[in-house]
Amino acid sequence: MKIINYKDIDETFFQKIEFEELPYVNEIIQKVKEEKDSALIELSKKFGDGDFSSADDFLVSEDEIDEAYDKINKTNPVLLDCINKAIENVEEFALRQLNSIKPLEYEKNNSILGHKIIPLERVLCYCPGGNYPLLSSCYMTIIPAKVAGVKEICLTSPKISPEVIVSAHLSGADKIYKLGGAQAIAAFAYGTQSIKPVDKIVGPGNKFVAAAKKAVYGAVDIDFIAGPSEVLIVADDVNDAGLIAADMLAQCEHDKDARSYLITTNEALAKEVEFFAGEFLKTLKTANIAKVSFEKSICTIVDNIEQAIELANKRAPEHLELLGKNALKIKDEFLNYGSMFIGKNCAEVFGDYCSGTNHVLPTNKCARYTGGLSVFDFIKIQTYQKISDKYKDELSKTASILAQAEGLFAHKLAADLRSNKNNK
Repeated sequence: MKIINYKDIDETFFQKIEFEELPYVNEIIQKVKEEKDSALIELSKKFGDGDFSSADDFLVSEDEIDEAYDKINKTNPVLLDCINKAIENVEEFALRQLNSIKPLEYEKNNSILGHKIIPLERVLCYCPGGNYPLLSSCYMTIIPAKVAGVKEICLTSPKISPEVIVSAHLSGADKIYKLGGAQAIAAFAYGTQSIKPVDKIVGPGNKFVAAAKKAVYGAVDIDFIAGPSEVLIVADDVNDAGLIAADMLAQCEHDKDARSYLITTNEALAKEVEFFAGEFLKTLKTANIAKVSFEKSICTIVDNIEQAIELANKRAPEHLELLGKNALKIKDEFLNYGSMFIGKNCAEVFGDYCSGTNHVLPTNKCARYTGGLSVFDFIKIQTYQKISDKYKDELSKTASILAQAEGLFAHKLAADLRSNKNNK
């Protein structure tokens, strides 16, 4: 971990990671658009995501679901209880979110204006394959969609594991697929013979998935383009050094590009965190990955909490942890973050797995303008109006003058024809 002083901070601390251009992702998308199911069969085999004999193999069958449950029950039965508890907490939070917004309707001049809350019809939740079976990504993406009232929820994951199948099934996925990579994103964006296109694609993925989501945006909606995982911890107490080291390593083990930041007024804390991290890495099973990214992580020594707040708001981290005596008092001074964790009892991994808030969060400074995945991502707020005869005349006059000022004379005509003076 690199330790620097506030006065030595340069722009590299705040820079966004530029996504690598992957032109062949566009070639993959075009191939799927043109060749459809046959392209998925070919590309899945080519990239090692699955060896399918026909399009019928894309979908996880009922027999495969039963086999996945059997395997989990034999090898790790307590896992089912843990998944169900996590689902319950995520569902409760999503329900409370949804209940925080209401349909709107009001009267003005005997006219009616309002909005409706309408769920999307069909969405895709992407679950990474990769190094780890990220079963938590299933319920984090499926449950908010289900609570929102989405009619059909599909989940897809390459090299799908029994844990992912069971988690997706318990979460209520309507269809579970064994596809991955850019080709899966293209298939659900544009459709194939066996796959209907969706309205929105959500969920984390590798750089190929991220590039594909960016390329298909417009044909479908997406949540956001996620970069490497990151945590920023603001702390001052040496007694928390072990917890801080563990929380930093928890981010670092995602991949070698993950980042952990520590901001503190206490230089002794930085040294203690380094010590504990070194001790943990001696036995950590993911040390080959975590060590690389921890060495690239940064600890900044600041003079006061105001400097810490300034740096955190500029960095706009995915996860923000506030440790120390005044955590609750200063929490509202932080404006840019994906999700906040307050106090030493609040491990960031609780949010990753089971406390209820969502773990699909904006990275790479995107928290400056968006929050994490939520029930709101799966609804549309659509307005409507019904204008009275009396109010129509006032609006006609106003709209006519505004349309003329803009030089849009068909707009002016449409307004003028509705004026009461033209209907006498």
